[in-house]
Amino acid sequence: MTGQMLSEAWVADNAAPASDATSRVDAVALGARLMANVEQVVHGRRAAVELVVAGLLSGGHVLVQDVPGSGKTTLARAVARSIGGDFRRIQGTADLLPGDITGSSMWDPARHEFIFVPGPVFTNVLLMDELNRATPRAQSALLEAMDEATVTVDGIRHLLPEPFFVMATQNPTDQYGTFPLPEGQLDRFAVALTLGPNDIATERQVMREQLLRATVDELQPVLAPEELRWMQLEVRRTHVADAVLDFSLQVLGGTRTHKHLRVGASSRAGLSLIRCAQAHALLSGRDYVLPDDIKLLAPNVLGHRLVLADGVASQHGNHGSGVGVGADVVAQVLASVPVPLRG
Repeated sequence: MTGQMLSEAWVADNAAPASDATSRVDAVALGARLMANVEQVVHGRRAAVELVVAGLLSGGHVLVQDVPGSGKTTLARAVARSIGGDFRRIQGTADLLPGDITGSSMWDPARHEFIFVPGPVFTNVLLMDELNRATPRAQSALLEAMDEATVTVDGIRHLLPEPFFVMATQNPTDQYGTFPLPEGQLDRFAVALTLGPNDIATERQVMREQLLRATVDELQPVLAPEELRWMQLEVRRTHVADAVLDFSLQVLGGTRTHKHLRVGASSRAGLSLIRCAQAHALLSGRDYVLPDDIKLLAPNVLGHRLVLADGVASQHGNHGSGVGVGADVVAQVLASVPVPLRG
């Protein structure tokens, strides 16, 4: 069955119940506006921009990894500047302390008591640049924030602003001064992606623009925080048929029995996959999820969460980073799982 016939079958059998069509049209238009704004300065990376926006709209966080100078920070800043509200940036360094991220209690002489001074994590959009150059102790300061949107200092729990989105970059783990991200930290990211090189024509365009000015600094917000939060809620209304859910569960099961993996994808990873698929469906102008959404997103949503068997990363020449190999394993699993043709 062709892709067009498959899509028509899903429209007939798995379309969502009637909903507010105006809300959906407005959300689709805002999503297109966000992507177009980012692509003003991030050229030739449509797929990467779509992945990042899908992760954002799913309510998750995004990790971009590649060598220095490949455009990771430009992409992260472009997304951050496209969203109104508060924006903060933290540079990962070996001397970064947890309190430099979360904030800490300080003595107030006028009040004769300790007061909490919020750190840069109290923002709508946080850019954590070169996360894996921070020590594991500093990295751990983000775990609660990314998972629960709260920060606990001196036993007192503080709520973070809504929406709260972390976009982090990391360098290859074989580079000097990097610390591997533990599985618990990687699991906090809904999407992980690698940019890769641009073609010559696109690279020439980028270099010509950058010779004149830093174009990302000229981007204006196209979304208010309230609009972003509303879009995230609209994404949750995207219909997921039982057949799509079963298909995703089969993919999860396939990772748990793969010979190259010691630990496969968890149920939390599966939930993240469904939410990202809902976001991708919205960006595609649909109010229901297709199996193709799952197939497209699974390598980038599941790959970085997998624990490779001993020696697998080195066998693939991955220099100690299992993220790329994990995505390859997910692609193998997808090839072995039959795609449902009916709901």
